[in-house]
Amino acid sequence: MIYLDHNATSVMRPEVKEAIIEAMNLVGNPSSVHRFGKKARGLVDEVRYKLADTLGVKPDWVVFTSGGTEANHLALMGMVPSAFLVSSIEHDSILQNVKSHLCPVHEIGVDENGLIDLDELQERLAGYDAPVFTSVMLANNETGVVQPIKEVADLVHKYGGYLHCDAVQALGKIRVDFHQLGVDLLTVSAHKFGGPKGVGALIVPDNIPLQPVLLGGGQENKMRAGTENIPAIIGFGAALGHASMDLSIQSLRDDMEKMIQEISPESIIFAQNVDRLPNTSYITMPGVSHETQIMSLDLDGIAVSSGSACSSGKVAMSHVLRAMGIDEKTAETTIRISLGWNTTQEDIDGFLISWKKLFERTRDLNKGNQAVGFA
Repeated sequence: MIYLDHNATSVMRPEVKEAIIEAMNLVGNPSSVHRFGKKARGLVDEVRYKLADTLGVKPDWVVFTSGGTEANHLALMGMVPSAFLVSSIEHDSILQNVKSHLCPVHEIGVDENGLIDLDELQERLAGYDAPVFTSVMLANNETGVVQPIKEVADLVHKYGGYLHCDAVQALGKIRVDFHQLGVDLLTVSAHKFGGPKGVGALIVPDNIPLQPVLLGGGQENKMRAGTENIPAIIGFGAALGHASMDLSIQSLRDDMEKMIQEISPESIIFAQNVDRLPNTSYITMPGVSHETQIMSLDLDGIAVSSGSACSSGKVAMSHVLRAMGIDEKTAETTIRISLGWNTTQEDIDGFLISWKKLFERTRDLNKGNQAVGFA
C-alpha cells in the first residue's frame, strides 16, 4: 500500500504509538490531588511545556482540545465581535461555524494562486468602528499554499481587531512561531504529522477576552471543561519531537511534479510558483475525473484524495478551487497528493507508474472514440 494522503491524516509514528500504549496504563485523573493524579498532571504539563516551546508561547496559554475542529470552534464561539472576516478558502470548521453567529460574516477573496486579497481585507476592516474578528489559515489543506499571516496580522491590528490562525496543516511541515506570525489565537493538531487523532490545542494568551464554550470543570486554565485525554496528549508530545519535515520530502514532491508534467504537459499544478507546504501537490489529469483517478489508484493500492470530500463520502467540487476562479470542468479532474514522514522514492515511483498508466489508457481511449466519431 502506498499512502499519499497525509494532509487528511498522517501515518502514526512508531514512537508515538509506543508512548500512547504506555500512557494507557496510567490510572490517575490529572485533576486529582493524590499521587496518581499528580503523576498524570505532570505528564500532561510536560507536553504542555513542550508544545509551548515549539510554538514560542507561555505554557499556560496552551489549551488542549479534542482536535483542530474543537479548537477552531472555541476560538470562534468564545468571542462576540461586531463582525467576522474569514478567507474564502478556510476549512469547513471555520466556514460553517461563523454561519451560526448573528453578527455579519464576510468572506475575503483570494487570487488565482489562493493567496488572500489584502486590499479587500483592509477595505472590510476599515468598514467597522468596533473590533472585528478575523480568521485566516496559515497553510491550506488542499493546495498547501502558505498565507502571508504576518501581513494579515498587521492589518487586523491596525484596525484594533483580533486574528485567529488555523495552523493545523502547517505544524510539523513548516516552522510555526506564534510571535513571528503576530496572531492572537492559534489552532494546532497532532494527527497531520505523525501524532494521534483526537487531540489538538488552541493557544490563548492571557490578554485575549475569550470565553469558554464547554463548561463544567476548571480544566485547561478554566478554558475547556472535561478530563484531559492523557494517552492522546502524551502521543502529541511524542510527535512534537519530530515537528519538522525532512527537506528530502520537498525534493520528492518537486521531482514528482516534473515527471507528471513530462507525462502530461497539459496538467495543471496549482499554486506551483508561490510558497507552499513542502509535501503538497494539487494536480489535474486532463479528461479524467477525480473520482476515476482516486478509484483507479486505489485499485493499484495507492491512496490519494480530491481534497474535498463531504460527510456522505461523495466527492464535491472544491470550494478552494472555486474561490481561486477555477472552472468546474478543470476542478473535477484535480487530485491532491500529500507526502509524509514515511514517504519513499519507491512510493513516488509506484504512484507515477499508476498515474501514467491511467492517463495513457484514457488518452488512447479518447483517441479511439474520436476516430470512430464518438467524440
